[in-house]
Amino acid sequence: MTAVFPPAFTWGAATSAYQIEGSTRADARGESIWDRFCRTPGAVAGGDHGDVACDHYVRWRDDLALMSELGLRAYRFSIAWPRVIPTGRGAVNARGLDFYDRLVDGLLAHGIAPVATLYHWDLPQVLEDAGGWPVRATAEAFVEYADVVTRRLGDRVGQWITHNEPWCVAVLGYQTGEHAPGRREPAAALAASHHLLLSHGWAVPVIRRNAPGAQVGITLNLVPAMPASPSAYDHDAFRRFDGTMNRWYLDPLHGRGYPADVLADHVAAGAIPATGWRVVEPGDLATIATRCDFLGVNYYSRAVNRSSAPDNLPQTVHVAPPSEHTDIGWEVFPDGLAEVLLRVHLDYRPGPLYVTENGASYGTAPDADGRVRDVARTRYLHDHLLVARRAILAGVPLAGYFAWSLLDNFEWAYGYRQRFGITWVDYTTQARILKDSGRWYQRVIDGNAVVPLDASG
Repeated sequence: MTAVFPPAFTWGAATSAYQIEGSTRADARGESIWDRFCRTPGAVAGGDHGDVACDHYVRWRDDLALMSELGLRAYRFSIAWPRVIPTGRGAVNARGLDFYDRLVDGLLAHGIAPVATLYHWDLPQVLEDAGGWPVRATAEAFVEYADVVTRRLGDRVGQWITHNEPWCVAVLGYQTGEHAPGRREPAAALAASHHLLLSHGWAVPVIRRNAPGAQVGITLNLVPAMPASPSAYDHDAFRRFDGTMNRWYLDPLHGRGYPADVLADHVAAGAIPATGWRVVEPGDLATIATRCDFLGVNYYSRAVNRSSAPDNLPQTVHVAPPSEHTDIGWEVFPDGLAEVLLRVHLDYRPGPLYVTENGASYGTAPDADGRVRDVARTRYLHDHLLVARRAILAGVPLAGYFAWSLLDNFEWAYGYRQRFGITWVDYTTQARILKDSGRWYQRVIDGNAVVPLDASG
C-alpha cells in the first residue's frame, strides 16, 4: 500500500551558506568564524575549508535547474551574515544582499518556495573578536542583521528560520571547541545558548513587521534519548543528556524557562554561580517565549545514555542492540524520528512542525557508468519517511520534510570526508550527478507518497 502524505505537504531539500557557497572573498564578503577556524591547524579534517566548497555562489543557476529537475516544492538555504554585513554591524554590503535577491527571484521563477535561515553558524569574525555569542551585544547585532535581510527579502520569502541548531553553536563552538570559534569555556557556552535564544525572541517581531504574513520559526536538533539499562546511574545520565540537549532549548522557547534540574547541574559544575545566573536579565524569558508559527526539527539519530560511574554495575545494555551506522558513525534509527516528533507535539504543542533536516552520510561514488547507486541512503530516506507518515497518522501536525542535503558539501569539522548529498559533487570539476537517492526522492515528490524501493535502492 502506498504511503500517501497530506495534499499540502511541503517537499524540500536543505543546504547552508558556508557549506556550499564558496567565494569567501568575493564581492566584499567579510571573514566568518569558520574562515578563521579552518585556518587553525588540526581543527578541520584534511585542513579543508569552504573557500570554494560547491561553488554555489557562481553556479547557483545550475543548482536551481537541479532543484527544478528534482521537483522540489521548497528550498531551505541560509544567508551568510558576513556577506550582508561584513563587520557584523553597520554598513550593509549591497553586492552580498543582491546575491540572495537573485537567488530568491530564481527560486520563485522555478516555482520553488524559498525558506531562509538567518543564522547557520557563520558569525562575522569581527563580532567574535568582540566576545561572540557569549556577550549580549551579539544578540543585538543579530536583530539588526535580521532587520536588514527581511526588509530586502520579506516581500518574497514566506518562511523564516532565525537559528539553526543553537545547541551546536553553543556547545560545539564554545564548550567542546569542535566547531568554530573553537573555544572550551563551559560558562561561555551557557551564555551563548541564552543569547542565541534571546536574539531569536527579539528578531521574531522584527521579521513579522518586515514580512507581513510570513511564518517565523526556529530549528532545533533534537535527539530522542533513553537510559542504557534500568540502573539509577544510567537514568541520571539520560536525564542530564535530555536536559542539556533537548529541554534546555524546548522549555524556554515554550514559556517554561530553563529546566531547574539542569540549572542545578550547571551550578554544581561551577558553570553558573551559586549566587545566580546574571546572564538572564528581567524580561528575557518572556522574550524567548515569543510565540512562533512553526518549529523546525533536525533529526539524525538517537542517544543511548550510559553512566561512566565506576560502580554503575552490572554493565547490561538492554536497549542498544547491534545496528547499522552511517559513515559518520551515527546509528540508523528511524523510529526515533516519530518519537521526537510525538514528544514535541504532545509535550509542547508548538503548532506545525517541519523536519528541516534529515539525511545520512554515505560515501558511495559514481560507478564506471557514472551512476551513483547509493542504496543505503535511499533506504535511509525511505524508512524515515515511512516513520514520518506514521507520526502524521498519530496526530502530529507535520507540514513538511527537507532532505539533508541537496548537495555533497563541506561538512564542518569533517571537511569533505562525509557526503550527505542526494547529489554527488566532484569537488575538482564541480560536476553534479543526481544520485539514485535523489531520483527516488524525485518520485516521492511527484507522487506525494513514499514509493517502494526498487532494485536500484
